[in-house]
Amino acid sequence: MKSQLYTIYKQTVVPALKQERGYKNVMQVPKIDKVVLNVGYGRQSKDKNYIDRVDHTLNLITGQRPIRNKAKKSISNFKIREGMEIGSSVTLRGPQMYNFLYKLINLTFPRVRDFRGISPKSFDGQGNYSIGFKEQLAFPEIGGEAADIIHGLQIVVSTTARTNEEGRALLEKMGFPFNKK
Repeated sequence: MKSQLYTIYKQTVVPALKQERGYKNVMQVPKIDKVVLNVGYGRQSKDKNYIDRVDHTLNLITGQRPIRNKAKKSISNFKIREGMEIGSSVTLRGPQMYNFLYKLINLTFPRVRDFRGISPKSFDGQGNYSIGFKEQLAFPEIGGEAADIIHGLQIVVSTTARTNEEGRALLEKMGFPFNKK
């Protein structure tokens, strides 16, 4: 079964971007390639209970088991040694990605406290967009028992767009609520 967001992309976004941007071929229209969720452990990198709770939270949010990222280099000022676990991440592609983005746009953003839209300045220069959450409580999957440890997370939406303008046009048509500043 296709995701609602995927059908919106195919039926409305692709023709609109093709006409608006003057693409000659459907394959030139940018698309969302992958979505990556990252959580850094920070000071709690030695607390096994904290790490397990973060992994459980990412599993609840995405429906996919996260991988644990290890430090590539030692940094003495941050008390990090090479090979030490410093974060968790999940990469979503295909139907899971579209289902997650649909949930993010329609359920999670409205639940964020004092939400006025996402910043249009968080593009990286190549059409990819980053969103940061200070707490994971905005996600509807997080219940009472998972809320005892509060942590932030970062969501990176990777697109095939070549410029920030193409990436923003794609995400706006998909329904991302950019603020008007």
